[in-house]
Amino acid sequence: MSKHSFNHNSPALGCKKQRLDKNNNSVEEESVPAPSSDISHPLVRREMCLYCFDVLHRQLFNQDPPPQPRTFPNHAYPLFVTWSYGKDQRLRGCIGTFKAMNLYTGLREYALNSALRDSRFSPITQKEFPHLYCSVSLLTDFEDAADYKDWQIGVHGIRIEFLNERGSQRSATYLPEVAVEQGWNHQETIDSLLRKGGYKGSINEAVRSSVRLTRYRSDELQLHAGDYFAEQANGYRV
Repeated sequence: MSKHSFNHNSPALGCKKQRLDKNNNSVEEESVPAPSSDISHPLVRREMCLYCFDVLHRQLFNQDPPPQPRTFPNHAYPLFVTWSYGKDQRLRGCIGTFKAMNLYTGLREYALNSALRDSRFSPITQKEFPHLYCSVSLLTDFEDAADYKDWQIGVHGIRIEFLNERGSQRSATYLPEVAVEQGWNHQETIDSLLRKGGYKGSINEAVRSSVRLTRYRSDELQLHAGDYFAEQANGYRV
């Protein structure tokens, strides 16, 4: 599930994907301290994905917005919402924020932003809805890294801040699953992030070593639209 001083509209965050050209996100706000997590107790609940589906379904079919959820707590986290389509889970939108937002507001806002306002894609349509997947990612445990290799592939998401070849500050981020899915090592991940963040110059060890890297963890869950329809048939309400 594209989501950076922070350039509030820069398309430079990686989300879960099938192809390299679809590993961007939009990150829209600067970061603030986020809660830490005990990874043995997952933060993301299926009700959060169901809520995102409900928000989008009601928007697409011109219905009233859903009521405030009662099935999960309204804690504050940085978050991302990712929409993908079909059996190959083709990315259709992925936008999030590094600002800790209350979940009721944040999930509603970014469910719609990622589905309808990701500038890389046309808005999701009614026809597509039954074939959608929705992923919710909550970000925690932000830490400054000692260098660009000071993070664990498959465990940490990373955000880098750097000066581009013109001396402008930029940043970019990948969620934890991106490096694993692409089969990248630390250097390949950083080089890709630099390009996604808009760096157009030659990349060498000096450039890599100049980046400021923050590592974080992400708790993520994905549901299919079929799960949403099944819950609705059973009388589920947010």
